[in-house]
Amino acid sequence: MSDIRSFIDIIKKGNELIEINKEVSTKFEVAALIKQTDKTILFNNIQDNKFRIVANLCNTRKKFGLAIDSEDIHSKILNAITNNRELLYEDIKARNIANDLSILPIVTHFEKDSGPFITSSIVFARNENKIQNASVHRMLLIDEKHLAIRMVEGRHLDRCYQYAKEHGEDLQVVITIGVHPAVLIAAAYQAAYNFNEMKIAAALTDLKVSTINDLEIPSHAEFILEGRILKDLYHKESMVEMLRTYDHVRSQPVFEVEKIRYRDNAIYHDILAGYNEHRLLMGLPIEAKIEQAVKGIANVKKVRLTDGGCNWLHAVIQISKRLEGEPKNILLAAFAAHPSLKLAIIVDDDIDPEDPVAIEYALATRFQADEDLIIINKAKGSSLDPSSDQEHLLTSKMGIDATIPLYKRREGFEIAKIPNEDNIRIEDYVKY
Repeated sequence: MSDIRSFIDIIKKGNELIEINKEVSTKFEVAALIKQTDKTILFNNIQDNKFRIVANLCNTRKKFGLAIDSEDIHSKILNAITNNRELLYEDIKARNIANDLSILPIVTHFEKDSGPFITSSIVFARNENKIQNASVHRMLLIDEKHLAIRMVEGRHLDRCYQYAKEHGEDLQVVITIGVHPAVLIAAAYQAAYNFNEMKIAAALTDLKVSTINDLEIPSHAEFILEGRILKDLYHKESMVEMLRTYDHVRSQPVFEVEKIRYRDNAIYHDILAGYNEHRLLMGLPIEAKIEQAVKGIANVKKVRLTDGGCNWLHAVIQISKRLEGEPKNILLAAFAAHPSLKLAIIVDDDIDPEDPVAIEYALATRFQADEDLIIINKAKGSSLDPSSDQEHLLTSKMGIDATIPLYKRREGFEIAKIPNEDNIRIEDYVKY
């Protein structure tokens, strides 16, 4: 069964689960505890609420690999997009029913947040071509019936919403909370507009779907919210983004709930904004997208959005260089594939793209600023970057070729090794 509970069991067997039985508050206390560990946390005793909360569910690359049963995450995601599967249907199981949002243990995370935010919700809607879209959105609790839903202008859900609004209609949606991570991964990936992301999820795991209000949703979702995004009602909100900084105040559309279905002893999934689970859910699909864009240019080994770049603004791309000029072509393709990218560094295959010391070593020994640096001025950037021109969404981008020049003597760049060093351990020689 591909549900959140089966994945929690896998995490538990790997000794990566902490269970907290002491009563905790959803106001700041849950968030403070999530921040302190990389382990998955299951909160079993929520103050004034009967449901459990899970967090840090998929906050490491290892857990992502477990979720999709592959260590080669990007290849698995890209293969799932190319070789997606038709959906398997089953009737929705009998569920408990509620009609207002007060039952949910919605967490207040940060001091200046506008209020409690649902942070793991997936919104399902149909576009003007009757093709379903699934995407991840955060939602501010307004009252027992309403949530302000963060929608990026021009993205797929916004396009669905604008089309409905232009035709004088609310947008009928279904929202799920608490699904298998493979479903979150599929929904977070920026697939083509007329593409049903649930087919990606079905290729990543043995997903089954049920139809509610003509929308195909994961049948084992812990919470299912039915309702509408209202065509003529907006609410101001501000939240913490991937950079762990507060976004500017935005006026966002309002979702009105009509019915909530939930499983017995349901588990609510919370994602702490700006920390690893949020960043990886956003960043890993983008890594795959960049890899797909550049793999035809050179022998690309790895693409990594860096932790220091918030898994969004900075990338390191590892290649086996064949020709001079390849790195610059890769840089241009990477910036085009991910417009939010601000800095990209190309390194050789002996440099670990996840090791910041190794990357700086490549810069120190293989990079010349007058030959290996590309600056692109006034390019489309990220609205999240506070240093950019946020009114016009313009930024400057920097590309760095930190690879060994092919015309240079390679031995001069070779990192010295000691033969058999991995098998010679000091603890075998010295007693401590």
